[in-house]
Amino acid sequence: MSSADADADGSSDATAAPGGATAGDPGDGDNGRYVSGWTPYREWFRDRWAQGGAAAWGTALAHLLVGALLFALVAGFDLGSLPIGGSLIWFLYLSLTVGVLYVATAPPAEPYVAWLDERWMESDVDKLLIVLGHVVLVFFVFAVALGLPFNGLVGALASVFFFTAVYAMMVLALNLHWGYAGIFNIGIAGFMAVGVYVMAILSGSTDPGPASVPGLGLPLPIGILGGVVAAALVGLVAALPALRLRADYFAIVTVALSEIIRITLKSTALQEFTIAGITTGTGGATGITMPGNPVRLLFYQSFDAGAEPALLGSVLFPLLEGLRVTLIPPGSSWLGIVPLPAFTLDLAVEPAVIANLAYVLVLAAFVALFYVLLVRTGNSPFGRVLKAIREDEVVAKSLGKDTNRFKIVAFMFGCGLMGLGGILWQGSQGFTNPGAFRPIITFYIWVALIIGGAGSNTGSVLGGALFAGAIWEGPVYVRRVVTNFVEFGDTPGTFPAAVAPLIEGKVLPLLSFLLANVSALRFILVGVILVTLMQRRPEGLLGHRKEEAAAIPLTRPGGGDGDGIGEPTAAADPVADGGRDDAADGGAR
Repeated sequence: MSSADADADGSSDATAAPGGATAGDPGDGDNGRYVSGWTPYREWFRDRWAQGGAAAWGTALAHLLVGALLFALVAGFDLGSLPIGGSLIWFLYLSLTVGVLYVATAPPAEPYVAWLDERWMESDVDKLLIVLGHVVLVFFVFAVALGLPFNGLVGALASVFFFTAVYAMMVLALNLHWGYAGIFNIGIAGFMAVGVYVMAILSGSTDPGPASVPGLGLPLPIGILGGVVAAALVGLVAALPALRLRADYFAIVTVALSEIIRITLKSTALQEFTIAGITTGTGGATGITMPGNPVRLLFYQSFDAGAEPALLGSVLFPLLEGLRVTLIPPGSSWLGIVPLPAFTLDLAVEPAVIANLAYVLVLAAFVALFYVLLVRTGNSPFGRVLKAIREDEVVAKSLGKDTNRFKIVAFMFGCGLMGLGGILWQGSQGFTNPGAFRPIITFYIWVALIIGGAGSNTGSVLGGALFAGAIWEGPVYVRRVVTNFVEFGDTPGTFPAAVAPLIEGKVLPLLSFLLANVSALRFILVGVILVTLMQRRPEGLLGHRKEEAAAIPLTRPGGGDGDGIGEPTAAADPVADGGRDDAADGGAR
């Protein structure tokens, strides 16, 4: 058969190769392609990983468990004597295993990133779960590196989620001011202080002891309501004369008011005073005792440190303190041949951690309440007017809207939420003082808003989570991990003393100095994040998302009736409306 005929019917004769195999076949001949024994396994692993979800992570987890068992057999470890990942060897083993899996599957991160992108676009709930899930994963790695038991891991996560919740609430309140109404408020700490101190005075104990000033002893709900109303009224006092100012001048007014409030609370004149025979006060620079945390009464019979457990505590504490799961009983073996080390998973949690975690759940409920409240506010006619004021106040005025009244109401509403957020933040501490309301708190809340994106309620929660995990708590755990594995010696007392050894090629003194000054490290990290965001994504993670201009569809179903109503219309000419389109400014938020 000629070559032309072969081309015509799509077939050709195979050229014989030495050894009887055809060229291109993986035969036994020297010219055949050698197939590694690992290739089918790698292809199978890639297929499983590419499926995503339970198949991918189940396969990875199975490899980790099998590898851990083999490693324990070879090293002769008694797994029962180790906490969860509780040694440098286990940390190195997990790192090595993940690295081997990454190289063997070349690389598995691609399907993971694709899955992450797909889930990120699904819904706001998916975005929240992705961020919170990664925060949990990062702090699990910290716990493994530090050799923390399960109780330590839960305690670390409770601390992270506490700050996530309180920052999320404060950022949501700020988003009402800046993201919805365009009000530049940098006096957040002052409104928090008003809410906290009014609540403490109204509901504080009438006999707190010699270390603090007495309160009025009113029920806690009345104190919380009074604190929220007081913060809103202070917002009204600030807004009436100042909202006619431009954004930057109004910001100066709010930060000045915040400092006036803080310094007033430190005043010795208000430290303790008597009105109508009732003695109370702010406590001055010393501070004031907060009412007891009501969540504690779910588990204990009183607020005292050594209180007996209540009904719920008497049931949960013994159950969770003794929670241990035996995965490999003593004396077990594989196929009756290879002895297996005993392995008991220690999942015990201390009562104090349980109570803290319960309060975090209460805060999470308030975050959800803030979120729903602000979403409904934004979708209401009131919220749409606020967005119109944010975009162009002159246009809103030309449409007959009293913009000053709308801005005053929005400012009071946001200040009340800030007061409530401050109460929930400081209410679990048992004690507070004016130093807890420094301007740096306002700065941190603004950073979280910038990270998440102004105008987005979901972005506000994400910004709070990322700030709490990566900036607030993250550097502390990084320092603990590094100092756990590296011996630094004496830490330099000054920055020049830390930099001088660099001339000799010694880096450890500088690293030790930086880790010993986590607060300064936070500022550096904040600066790097802000510069990066301003250059690459100035709108934040979720800012400038498009929204419908109306809460309901304005077209009639089924088309128009001849008068043009309900019929599709051509897109507006960019030149006719001033050349501005959604793509130019990121869309309406």
